[in-house]
Amino acid sequence: MRTLIKGVRTTEQGTTQLDLLLVNAPLRDYALRPRVNDYTLPVLGMAYIATYAAAQGHCVGVLDAEAAGLSIADTISAINQAQPRWAGFNLLAPTYELTAAIAAALDPGIRIMAGGHHAKAMPARILADPRMRRCDALILGEAETRVVELLADHRNRADLPGVMWLDPLLGTPVTGGRPGAGHHLAPDINALPFVDRAFLAQDPYTAGDGLTEANMVGARGCPYDCSFCGAAVSANPDVTIRVRDPHNIIEEMHQLRDRHAVRAFRFVDDLFLGARRIIDQMMAAFAADRVGDWAAWDATGRINVLHRAPDPTLDLLAGCGLREVALGIESGSERMLSYIDKRITREMILSVVERLTVRGIKVKGYFILGFPTETRAELGETVELIHRLWDLTDNRPGTFRSSVFQFRPYPGTPEWARLMATGDYTAEQLLDYAPVDLGGDDAALRGRDEFNFSSGIQFGETPEDEIHRHVAALAREQHTRTGRRH
Repeated sequence: MRTLIKGVRTTEQGTTQLDLLLVNAPLRDYALRPRVNDYTLPVLGMAYIATYAAAQGHCVGVLDAEAAGLSIADTISAINQAQPRWAGFNLLAPTYELTAAIAAALDPGIRIMAGGHHAKAMPARILADPRMRRCDALILGEAETRVVELLADHRNRADLPGVMWLDPLLGTPVTGGRPGAGHHLAPDINALPFVDRAFLAQDPYTAGDGLTEANMVGARGCPYDCSFCGAAVSANPDVTIRVRDPHNIIEEMHQLRDRHAVRAFRFVDDLFLGARRIIDQMMAAFAADRVGDWAAWDATGRINVLHRAPDPTLDLLAGCGLREVALGIESGSERMLSYIDKRITREMILSVVERLTVRGIKVKGYFILGFPTETRAELGETVELIHRLWDLTDNRPGTFRSSVFQFRPYPGTPEWARLMATGDYTAEQLLDYAPVDLGGDDAALRGRDEFNFSSGIQFGETPEDEIHRHVAALAREQHTRTGRRH
């Protein structure tokens, strides 16, 4: 089991006492059904924490139970065999129940810390959960410096802002914090060490085109308020939006190129192509370094921002090596786009996809079916838009591909607040996530295995089984189209 733990540095004697083992829980209990997809996104947040703690002299490891396809029992066994001083968990709504089961089964001598979107959204509920009764520190927000303080001496938690625990006498949540400690909530992202890839199970990795790829983060925080998103600005009032200096980013790219032969980079944050000022700054630095001559890169973008960008800016993006832009399109219905606060229109969507693909830049569009209040006709508009975008780009240098999901509510988001305000749901109902079987294990659906979850509730006019049929059909069509282009 110890070989599953990434990043641990052993002593000359071959033994190491782990100060901290960060654990990414599996999305399913793989004892019930083996994991069928062979790649999962790397846990960059955990790797940042591990890298920073290791740089401060602590012995840290990362157990990515999802990437390894571990069962709950094997995950528990691996942690207990490692015997870290602390085990740290990233709490996500769909995996919370599995994580809580793991935490409850750990040896009593292992202290527990936890963070993540779910921790921020429901801290009191988590601390009141009997399975999490041994959680000594619930860390809300960015955790690098506070984790190091906790590893040095966990009694310092009372000094740390945004760290919570349950008072042992009163049984009520307590929050730490003292004057002058606010810097812990927004670490200087240009001063953080570059992610040590030894902590990641599948990064860098060799992609299907033979290029070695790596994932990166160029910014933290998002200024938008999409109603369904855990990164929505209203759900993260504690987050200071910060962008890394372009030269800091390029230096990390150089390091990955020189150490790992990386030639393709994926920027996974919400802001890399999400603001005109940032695009201009980044591309000036990329052009000066001639990044396009030695690297390809992908990034997330905002349709409203790219719609306003002049043609020379899009030409510069292509010249600097931009390979693919991921766009949150979400719906083909004008009403639904307004309802979820996307600040875009169908005309903008079509224009941006056309302008990017004609320059050889590929586009990946994300869509969600089954939003609250969505009619069957509005869902049909989304399906129609996907087909229209496929047809629009069939003969373009750049391709369009779709990635379609079923709506599910996440605590802390504006949509969660709207649903709860109706009085029609309880938190227990909305949190009752379960895996969805789309009706086949063919190659078209295999890569989607980790993303198929549902609360089992019909939020719009379209029944769940009909949504599942749409998701499966669109995935199969996309797989066929991708195969034809290759």
